[in-house]
Amino acid sequence: MKATMNARRAEALRRYLPILDWGRTYTRSALSNDLIAAVIVTIMLIPQSLAYALLAGLPPEAGLYASIVPILLYAVFGTSRSLAVGPVAVVSLLTASAIGQVAEQGTAGYAVAALTLALLSGGFLVLMGVLRLGMLANFLSHPVIAGFITASGILIATSQLKHILGISAHGHTLPEMLTDVIFHLPQINWITFAIGVSATAFLFWVRTSLKPTLRRLRTPSLLTDILTKAGPVAAVIATTVSVWAFDLAEKGVKIVGAVPQSLPPLTVPGFSMDLLGALLVPSVLISVIGFVESVSVAQTLAAKKRQRIDPDQELIGLGAANLGAAFTGGYPVTGGFARSVVNFDAGAETPAAGAFTAIGLAVAALALTPLVFYLPNATLAATIIVAVLGLVDLSILKKTWNYSRADFVAVTATIVLTLGLGVEVGVASGVALSILLHLYKTSRPHVAEVGLVPDTQHFRNIHRHQVLTDPTVVTLRVDESLYFVNTRFLEDLIQSRVAEGSDVRHVVLMFSAVNEVDYSALESLEAINRRLSDMDVGLHLSEVKGPVMDRLKRSHFVDQLNGRVFLSQYDAWSSLVPSPAPHVAA
Repeated sequence: MKATMNARRAEALRRYLPILDWGRTYTRSALSNDLIAAVIVTIMLIPQSLAYALLAGLPPEAGLYASIVPILLYAVFGTSRSLAVGPVAVVSLLTASAIGQVAEQGTAGYAVAALTLALLSGGFLVLMGVLRLGMLANFLSHPVIAGFITASGILIATSQLKHILGISAHGHTLPEMLTDVIFHLPQINWITFAIGVSATAFLFWVRTSLKPTLRRLRTPSLLTDILTKAGPVAAVIATTVSVWAFDLAEKGVKIVGAVPQSLPPLTVPGFSMDLLGALLVPSVLISVIGFVESVSVAQTLAAKKRQRIDPDQELIGLGAANLGAAFTGGYPVTGGFARSVVNFDAGAETPAAGAFTAIGLAVAALALTPLVFYLPNATLAATIIVAVLGLVDLSILKKTWNYSRADFVAVTATIVLTLGLGVEVGVASGVALSILLHLYKTSRPHVAEVGLVPDTQHFRNIHRHQVLTDPTVVTLRVDESLYFVNTRFLEDLIQSRVAEGSDVRHVVLMFSAVNEVDYSALESLEAINRRLSDMDVGLHLSEVKGPVMDRLKRSHFVDQLNGRVFLSQYDAWSSLVPSPAPHVAA
């Protein structure tokens, strides 16, 4: 008994602390691979972290702080072997939008609001994980998420034009930002513009052409990967040295300035009820969007190595990471697509790679921050633009148009609302549209009239196959669970089918695809049974699944059914169809 209890405790610990699972089998080979991956990801993360902090409206060091303790905590609580946690573009944009409504950028209240947002987001994620609510992410359809991320990428890139041009411009929507940029164009700083355009062009070349060039030169693969990921670092070094050497800050080029040379400090979020109330809804939206993006990346990478992740434990891991950010000077974080792919491709085998990355970033925060004093904001803006344009996928419009007009409408609406009204409206509309799209599709379930395939015991759609039918028997295969949204549709369909002629004597509902019948659907079935009884038409069921049948038996429906319940549709056909043999439906 005691051994069993100890085994259960150990299992519970491994569930909530996955490090106890992979840590037991950690090898020297894994250590070597994780260290190499950490070096590559650290090189990539240094300029990215600074840039995303700029996008969130926070001091550049906040990006570094948000990339240290959160990564360490995820390594302890997360289940993905390759996911790299930290600031990402979309969450940074959502953060700026949320806290910009409660505090002015550059003030202490703005930083406190960012910490509070991370606290609320982390708490919400942990709560969802403990309650095992990871499945809630399924309520966001992939096309809607793709539309939102595409629109967010366009917004983010547009928001950085002011730094590329060296002008002062504001706005939260695409029309506002473009209008303000055009209005301030006469104030353009041409030196800043030259730096921004050059950095952007160089980073695009690094992303698209550097790796093929190095391969043609037969550069070793590891060195190729390091040089490719170090592209942003090269841009940072070149533009920083240029600003310092030519004293371009005196000529109007905006620079990062002094960055504290320290490890992440201990910070305290705000706990005022007004602040918590104002940030509650944005924190929920950020949590959901961040989790969906993170778990999608984690599952994709895990599948490539035949590994698995636990979505509920991922919620706890990401929640712990956000709570860590809240108390160490950061802001909301999640698993990033680009850095996770880099981590995976670099050979990371365990979450320890993330821990080594955090150590590398801590060294950078201690030793390298004085070197970014003259780093121009235009270079950080170029880093953001090149990173987020990879998120823009307008092909989703063509794909959904060709495949499903309902999905196309949802994607288009999400993109238009996000661009026109802002990211928070875009997120909320995306959630609402996902749910409405599901309700719309299930409100009109696919119900096929089926007949017997000759010389078999199989039944198929009479409009797609040559099958045997009989005018006195109508068999309807219901291809959807029945619940309050779609019950009236089934009632109307049966009523119209029976009313077509007086020859129908039996209606068989084939329930092979029905997994659930809620109480509203039960009442609807009872109403159908009464109406058919009044018309002297029998109502029968076939191929009812066990759990559905158990629930129907708990009511009086089966006892009051004016027909029979058949184990198979062929049994129903054999019992109800009279001789001679029926005719063939084309």
